[in-house]
Amino acid sequence: MQLPLPSRVKSHGSDNPPNAFLAIDSTAIMKFFENKFTYDYSFPAVSLAYFLRYPNPYSRHVLTTDVIDRYIDPETQRLHTIRLLLKKSKVPAGILKLLPKGMGGSDSSGQSYILETTVVDPHEGWMETESRNMEWTGILSVVEKQRYQRLDSGNESRVLEGLSMEQKAEQTTVRTTVTFKSRLGQGKLLGRKKADNAEGEDEAPKRGFFSSLSTAGIQRTIELIGVSRTRDAVLKSKEGMNVVLERLRSGGIVGVLEAMRRDREALGLDGPLKRVLLQGNAHTFRDDDDK
Repeated sequence: MQLPLPSRVKSHGSDNPPNAFLAIDSTAIMKFFENKFTYDYSFPAVSLAYFLRYPNPYSRHVLTTDVIDRYIDPETQRLHTIRLLLKKSKVPAGILKLLPKGMGGSDSSGQSYILETTVVDPHEGWMETESRNMEWTGILSVVEKQRYQRLDSGNESRVLEGLSMEQKAEQTTVRTTVTFKSRLGQGKLLGRKKADNAEGEDEAPKRGFFSSLSTAGIQRTIELIGVSRTRDAVLKSKEGMNVVLERLRSGGIVGVLEAMRRDREALGLDGPLKRVLLQGNAHTFRDDDDK
């Protein structure tokens, strides 16, 4: 069965610049979000900024980044990286209302792990990334895929010249696609629904909003909440990348590392606050900055 293609709506507002477009498919079985943006920096600069983007003023919720694996494929010469990100997060209130009591956890300072994989081809000038949540996938599985592509400037020799930070000298496009899939109700909750139906219709008003919705309806509602939150998250990510790119342009890698140190100190990520945050036990998928 072929899913319907999402309709594309060009946005020219202050939040989305003219060179970006947004596409949301709210009718398919899974929900989709798509965005395209162009950076006025070379591909080497953008790909480097991607790996140096945490922390920055727009990513206060990211606590740690750890490289699990990194290698260069000897045949393709492509760089493969797997990282584990730890983020401070909590379940959105709109989703909590759809869950049985206690299912969403009670610790408001919980964290969630994100698995990030990347492949970089410096010769062809592209990078593909994938990020997915590792907790609460039964409630909502979120998979973000990005493709960064060097725009052909007509001068192929520039590809291997190294880090070019001059704005307008080269451009790099990024296409972001996010898919949302909720499986809530397909297991234990589906059995509970059948048991409730067996008790009779007279008890239905006592079940509350959760029981009044069908399993598919709850899933669609959760997915739509995820879609509505993603737009702001993508815009924040873009702003964070721009901050890192400007730091690279003005101070090079040393300038970026120094700014990262200042950000960590300002956010308390190297002191007692970090120890407090890492003591949390609740693992959820909402970014704390996305309020």
